[in-house]
Amino acid sequence: MTTPDEAANKALVLEAFDALFNRKDLAAAERYWSPGYLQHSAHVPAGRDGLFDLVRHGPATMRYENRLAMCEGDLVMLHGRFTGHGGPRAWIALDIVRLEAGRLAEHWDVIEDEATHAESAGGLPMFGDSFPG
Repeated sequence: MTTPDEAANKALVLEAFDALFNRKDLAAAERYWSPGYLQHSAHVPAGRDGLFDLVRHGPATMRYENRLAMCEGDLVMLHGRFTGHGGPRAWIALDIVRLEAGRLAEHWDVIEDEATHAESAGGLPMFGDSFPG
């Protein structure tokens, strides 16, 4: 059962992702991401500035769509899809965020290209109820 604090943590991280990746509102994003933010990703430069620069200089078409959010204490895990990032396929991502003092303080991710129906050994889509068109 999710506690009220965990529900608030999920909502905070989802709002932060929406502000940064969908609305491209860097001023709002600064309120969500800690200045000392730690980034553990092969796809994103270090720190808050590295993440914000990726969005600032990246395609305006990049969007984040969330499918699942889970929380345990100060850790929030998101399963989502990044589209319009400039690559040939959408990315399916598992993002894990650690919160500290009400801000995103640390992040890990696992990212892979979204599989087509022909590539899916199990015959099921990686995200949602249907395969990409």
